[in-house]
Amino acid sequence: GVPPLSQLTPGMPSGPPLSASQTFAPGTTPSQPPNAPPLPSTFVFSPADWPAQDKIPPTDSDEVKEWMKELEGVDIPDFSPTADGSCAGDPSAAAEAEQRGWWTCGGWTSPDDITVCNDKMTWGISFDDGPGPYTQKLLDYLDEKDLLATFFVVGSRCIERPALLIEEYMAGHELSVHTWSHHTLTAMTNEEIVAELGWTRKIIKDVTGVTPTTMRAPFGDIDNRVRAIAMAMGLRPIIWTRFNGFAFDTNDWKVAGGVVQPADQLAIFESILGNATLMDTGFIVLEHDLYEITVDLAIGYTLPAALSHNPPFTLKRIGECNNIPLTDMYLETNTNKSFPAKS
Repeated sequence: GVPPLSQLTPGMPSGPPLSASQTFAPGTTPSQPPNAPPLPSTFVFSPADWPAQDKIPPTDSDEVKEWMKELEGVDIPDFSPTADGSCAGDPSAAAEAEQRGWWTCGGWTSPDDITVCNDKMTWGISFDDGPGPYTQKLLDYLDEKDLLATFFVVGSRCIERPALLIEEYMAGHELSVHTWSHHTLTAMTNEEIVAELGWTRKIIKDVTGVTPTTMRAPFGDIDNRVRAIAMAMGLRPIIWTRFNGFAFDTNDWKVAGGVVQPADQLAIFESILGNATLMDTGFIVLEHDLYEITVDLAIGYTLPAALSHNPPFTLKRIGECNNIPLTDMYLETNTNKSFPAKS
C-alpha cells in the first residue's frame, strides 16, 4: 500500500526490497517488438568485466577505444567540458549557453531532441535512475492500470537487478540509456561521455538482447557536444518538457532528499498538469523509480491525478507518443535507418 501523503517523509522506514515478480528463460522470444532476438543467456555479473559502479568509467579500456571509432567522421563541437555541469559553477560556459545549446542553462534544445509528445493532452510517462529496489511496485501498478512507460536506466543499477530490466523490457516498456554513473555529461571529456553511454548500452544489450536508440542525460545536462556524441553512437536525446519557462519536473527526487515536502511536490505536479492543458502538443514529465518514496508518490498520487484529470490525459511511452514504432526504439529491430541519424 501507499501511505497517506502526510506520512510520506524522507528517511521513513522502507519496506523490504522487491525482486522481479516474473522470470524469463534464456531463449524466450519477446512478444514485442516484432522480430526481436530471443533473450540471451542469464547475465552473471563478474566485477572484472565491468567498470566500478557509480564512477565515471576509465577511458583506456579496449571497449571504449572501440566505441570511440563511432565518432570518426562526425562533427563533434570542440567545446571544453563545463566545470561541474551547473550554471553557477561555470559562469563562462553559462554565458555561452545559447551557442553551446546547453539545456541546463536556458533550456536550449536541438531539433534532434525529443522534448514533447505529438498530440495535445498526451503525457509521455518516464522514470529515471532504476532499476531500483522498489521498481517492482511501480511495474505492478502500471500493469494493473494497463499503462506502459519509458525507463531511463543507469548501468550501475542494471548490473544489480538484471531480472527487473528484463521484466520491464518483456512487459513492453521502452528502455533507454541514462549513463553508467549518473554524473553530469557536459563536465566530461569526449572519451568519458563515450564510456558512460557505451557501458550502459552494453549492459542493456547483454541482459535483454537489444540496444536502445535513445538516451537521457542525467539532470538534463546536455549540450551540442554531448548531443553529437550521443547521436554518433546511435542514441537520440530525450528531455522532459519545458513550457513558458516551466520545467515538467515533478521534483520527486527532492522529496527523497528532504528538500521538498510531499504536499508541495503534489502541488508542483498539479501545476504541470495545468500548464499541460495550455500546450498545443503533449508533454514529457520527469519522475524516478530509484526510491520507495518516489515510487509511492507516482503510484499513489501523480499517476492517479493524471488518470482522473478532467479533461482526461492519454498516458503513453515516449517513443509511442512521438509515433516512433517500438521496433525503432532498439537497434536490433529498427526498420528506420534514419532514426537516429548521425549529426
